[in-house]
Amino acid sequence: MLIINTIKFRVIKLMKNLPLLFFIPVLLIAQNADSVVINKNNISFETPKDSIAAQDTTKKKFDVDAIIFSNATDSVTFDVVNKKMFLFGKGDITYKKTNLKSAKIYVDFTKNLLDAHGEIDSADTSKSKLIDTPVLKEEDEVYEGTSLKYNFKTQAGFISMAKNGKEDKRYEGEKVKKVDKRTYFIEDGLYTTCDEDTPHTYFTAEKMKVMQNDKIIARWIFMNVGGVPFPIPLPFGVFPNKSGRRSGIIAPSYGSAGDRGFYFRNGGYFFALSDYMDLTLTGDYYLQGGYGLRSRYRYTKRYDFNGNLNGGISKIISGEQGDPYYSERFSWNLNVYHHQEIDPSTTLDANMQFLSSQYLQDNSRNLNDLLQQDIISNATLVKRWDESGNSISMNYSRTQNLESGNISEVLPSVSFNKSIEYPFKSKTSFGKDQKWYELIGYNYSGNFQNNRTKIKNSVTGEFDREIRGGFQHTVRFTASPKIGYFNFSPSINYRELWYDKRIKKGFEYNNDSSALMLKEKTIKQISFVRTFDFNISTSTKIYGMMQPNILGIQAFRHTLIPSVNYNYRPDFSDKKWGYFDSYIDTLGKRIKYDKFDRGIYGGAGSGEQQRVGFSLGNVFEIKTTKDPNDTTSQEQKIQLLNLNASSGYNFAADSLNLSDLNVDFRTQIGQLLSFNGNSTFTFYDVQSSNNGRSVYKINKFLSDAGKGLVRLTNFGFNISTSISGEKITGNKTKIKNESETENDGNFKKKNDYIELFEDEMPDLTIPWNLSVNYNYNINKSNPNNVIKNSGLGLNLSISLTQAWRLTFRGNYDFSQKKLNAPQVTVYRDLHCWEMNFTWNPIGTYRGFRFEIRMKAPELQDIKVTKTKDIYSGF
Repeated sequence: MLIINTIKFRVIKLMKNLPLLFFIPVLLIAQNADSVVINKNNISFETPKDSIAAQDTTKKKFDVDAIIFSNATDSVTFDVVNKKMFLFGKGDITYKKTNLKSAKIYVDFTKNLLDAHGEIDSADTSKSKLIDTPVLKEEDEVYEGTSLKYNFKTQAGFISMAKNGKEDKRYEGEKVKKVDKRTYFIEDGLYTTCDEDTPHTYFTAEKMKVMQNDKIIARWIFMNVGGVPFPIPLPFGVFPNKSGRRSGIIAPSYGSAGDRGFYFRNGGYFFALSDYMDLTLTGDYYLQGGYGLRSRYRYTKRYDFNGNLNGGISKIISGEQGDPYYSERFSWNLNVYHHQEIDPSTTLDANMQFLSSQYLQDNSRNLNDLLQQDIISNATLVKRWDESGNSISMNYSRTQNLESGNISEVLPSVSFNKSIEYPFKSKTSFGKDQKWYELIGYNYSGNFQNNRTKIKNSVTGEFDREIRGGFQHTVRFTASPKIGYFNFSPSINYRELWYDKRIKKGFEYNNDSSALMLKEKTIKQISFVRTFDFNISTSTKIYGMMQPNILGIQAFRHTLIPSVNYNYRPDFSDKKWGYFDSYIDTLGKRIKYDKFDRGIYGGAGSGEQQRVGFSLGNVFEIKTTKDPNDTTSQEQKIQLLNLNASSGYNFAADSLNLSDLNVDFRTQIGQLLSFNGNSTFTFYDVQSSNNGRSVYKINKFLSDAGKGLVRLTNFGFNISTSISGEKITGNKTKIKNESETENDGNFKKKNDYIELFEDEMPDLTIPWNLSVNYNYNINKSNPNNVIKNSGLGLNLSISLTQAWRLTFRGNYDFSQKKLNAPQVTVYRDLHCWEMNFTWNPIGTYRGFRFEIRMKAPELQDIKVTKTKDIYSGF
């Protein structure tokens, strides 16, 4: 035996019958040695570039076909004759994607075998503790044990006292036998999703079969909680062993509803069809005979399109046959969502929902769904031309009222918009050099709509159906000259409407009586309505400033923004325009009406308008000084208050020429407090009617009646704040890389677990969060009947510890002196378990739900649930 204590060696081929890639560093004088020992050195096996190796045509006698890297802290021993290698002292050997670390490693190249063991800890007096036990890593799989035997050709092996950890789960066993690249057999196995060394919850089985990146199969499984086994085992079980979306059974929940009997809900199957689509089928069954079926199909392609299709039907049977309150209800639901970027300038968005009026009431336990009255659907295709700024869009919309059953549908709506263009603008002049006529521009918009309505007749109870369509063309000419300190904005607006129907009103005798009734008929006739108006406005800014340089305030600025505008529109109810007709009422009075009032874009409008509007804006700001003791501090501009007032005067009106005075204000105190409000004042007196229950304005100023200059008719304000504590430090938060933030196939990160009640995990890093909102409104339009409304909204969330979270939300109505829809939720993080408690103490939708379940997504069907009232379907 020859001992060599050098680091660098020339790698040569020893003899012709050695394998092509099995080279060891030796000196020429050591060619006849039985073995070579190398102390504390790193070894790399490489193929030498020499003529002898190039001419070697000897057939290989074993299957090492890649470079082997090895090192050890004590020594590396080679048995040249028997083709074996021994590593002592924290040995480390790497072959392809396989890495093995152990105190002792034996390699037999003729049999392609690795044998690894730990060594006894010299500090352990009992001589029973092992250190540097084998750790085998294959790609992303890591296996640990006390001893290991492994065939690096077939990748089969045997591990004693083995355990494997991957992501948020691991399995262990007394003995593990690997039979191929993907399959393991485990004796006395353990499976857990708890990351503690001694898991809180785990499953044990005498025999387990592990299929890598697929599933774990076991039989006679005992569930252990806190080290105590559940007395009744499961005969067999299948646990997922693959991250991402995967097909599987959705376990149903069960319970009892007061009017539907015992039920099984939300059971079904999830199909992971591919990386780009999946399908979920679920259903409900009630022992009294009711049922429900639902499906959800999702698809996505990153940077291209995504969407989902949801549908459901249900038959709800309440009570039993023969009972006075027995009922059967059939309902359905269809929801379509699609988003697609057809190209950078063309997008398609659709969000449509169609359902029967009772579907949400019968099948949902979500408060937002139960309180929803209108179902709104939209589908829009938009095409833009960036160079010209033009765009065209096509839209379908539908609104359904669940209570009345009324439906309003627009099919289709087509719009074209041409951005503003300046026909007289010179290519060589800019800014102040432009002539006044170069500032003249125009823009155009066109729209076509076809409206269909189905409205319930309050007299007959039947639904009246109506279809109306039309075109609207709008051309606007504008300019924006600046004269001195004043900005002027004149504009002329032209609008043209095309209709195929108009109305005709008149009194006729009823068929079944001699009484005269006002009736309205629809006349089919191609008609055109052309209107126009003229506007001009001017505004400027006046600044006032002080520089006190006290209390950290460098400057104070007050900005006044006065503006005046004038609008003129002729009286299109005049007979010469031909847009109005008239009829004689029962008193002999001629009544004018707009023939196109029922048109989808309205009619021409009546009354001449020559209105002057004026407004005054006020902005109060301060500028803070830099902190002389802090070199990083900067000047800050803070807006203290925005205060605006506006009114107007219509010279063409025959009475009530002066408009109401509107005042609004808003302020923001940093990120702490938001305060805004508005008020309305009238200059005219009112006269009572109907014993004071109603009033109307009269053409008499309050000042003439000795009641002051103005009278408040409406006032309201809103105060809101949202504050939170600093985030708890030291909280262990897992940060996932980009590849883990989305599911396979580019699905957005969302829990694929399907259940009746989905509770979001709260952010326990924030110790507390408080949102308060107060609204107040007083309406004094009728001085004899003042209406006041005020309410306080509160949302308080407190992390009592890093495991407890308490949330309270609700609204208090001060006018009716009652609490509206309060809700209390409690969340407890139980490490590998979680607890959720939701309680609605009062109201129509009162009830509670208490649930403890395992946190791992693949084990969330293991839970204990208690519900009552709304959460039970009562």
